[in-house]
Amino acid sequence: MWKIDYHIHTIFSDGGSNPRQIVKTAAEQGMDAVAITDHDGIDGVDEAMKAGRDYGIEVASGIELATEYENGDVLHILGYGFDPRNKLLNDSLTYMTEERNKRNLKLVRLLQEMGCDITMDAILKGRKNTFVGKPNIARYLQEKGYVEDWLDAFKPGEFLESSEAKKIKKVKVDSREAVKTITAAGGIAVLAHPIQAKGWTEPDDENYYKKIDTIVADLKKEGLSGIECYHPDQDRAQTLRFLDIAQKYGMQVSRGTDFHYADYHNTKMTADYIEEGNADGYGVYPRDFIKV
Repeated sequence: MWKIDYHIHTIFSDGGSNPRQIVKTAAEQGMDAVAITDHDGIDGVDEAMKAGRDYGIEVASGIELATEYENGDVLHILGYGFDPRNKLLNDSLTYMTEERNKRNLKLVRLLQEMGCDITMDAILKGRKNTFVGKPNIARYLQEKGYVEDWLDAFKPGEFLESSEAKKIKKVKVDSREAVKTITAAGGIAVLAHPIQAKGWTEPDDENYYKKIDTIVADLKKEGLSGIECYHPDQDRAQTLRFLDIAQKYGMQVSRGTDFHYADYHNTKMTADYIEEGNADGYGVYPRDFIKV
């Protein structure tokens, strides 16, 4: 078994722990390899890779890009093993930062109109970088007492899920361009948590899997080389379907916990590892997993 977690968020995006502590804990847990995959940014990569050398665990450069495919369909693309200093990649990240900041200012103004005592300066106070995503805003609302739990800010009709807030969207990069940017930087592009893909139908409708199949076939032409088949939001049956698609298109398989919290000991479980010869009749071997 190749023990990996290739989907981890830190304080350099909307996570609650620093990269070094996560890598240290992962090493103590006997993980073989991890990747820090902060949203639309790579500020935590150098710290994580240095920690990997210190604690004797393989750490890959990583990122998660929010992208738009077709007709408003939202896909997240993970990247691994790229050159963090690649100019094309960094130019793209600068553009995404600018667009996210514009979106955030609009959200803050809306929350002020709702009666919230909130400013961007207050949200940024004490942060190690300037990344602010919706979860960061939600956590500030919790800190100020507007919600009991930060997830409450995303309840239907509430604050960040109000009809007005849902109209405020950031500009996303094109899915094909995201794949090409990652591969041009020497990295491996992977479709993240396919069960979360949004825009066309409900998961587990047969048309859902047909659409994922079509997307994988299309993005493979641009350099997509993997699917995150193991994710906490994907159950055993769904995992098998995504493994079938990965096998069909010769995709590598990735596993990620999508960790966002303060203590990496509290990671979420993913669908069981499926052994050759069991009742499912489907074998997954270590070589099928991404190694970067």
